[in-house]
Amino acid sequence: MVNFALHKYSMSLKTIVNSPKAPAPIGPYSQAVQAGGLLFVSGQIALQAETGQLVQTSIEEETHQVMKNLQAILNAAGLGFDQVVKCSIFVTDLSNFAAINSVYGTYFASQPPARETVEVSALPKGAKVEISCMALAQL
Repeated sequence: MVNFALHKYSMSLKTIVNSPKAPAPIGPYSQAVQAGGLLFVSGQIALQAETGQLVQTSIEEETHQVMKNLQAILNAAGLGFDQVVKCSIFVTDLSNFAAINSVYGTYFASQPPARETVEVSALPKGAKVEISCMALAQL
């Protein structure tokens, strides 16, 4: 017979992660939260940290900016894309999937994380793509 221990995490066992190199949250949420050996990164859109402006020159440039924002937050936690285990991609038009996927793939050259891509009716500030991720914070 196997005994399973139940572990409860108190609020003091989570760490808020913020990076000045990624845009400040536009609502009541943190850029990322580290808890239980994982880092949960909030969905990022293509806002530039320096200007607060949304990059919308092309879907490829918008996706690159989203990935740069994710990278800045991962780096603030001492992590990189190699530690990412799951991503969620939200798009306003699935016909952009191939272009988004092409850019996204350059950030995960080997051993890409699990993922889903979902079409939604709208995203904050008129963005066309939003990506969130989870990463291993402890190995």
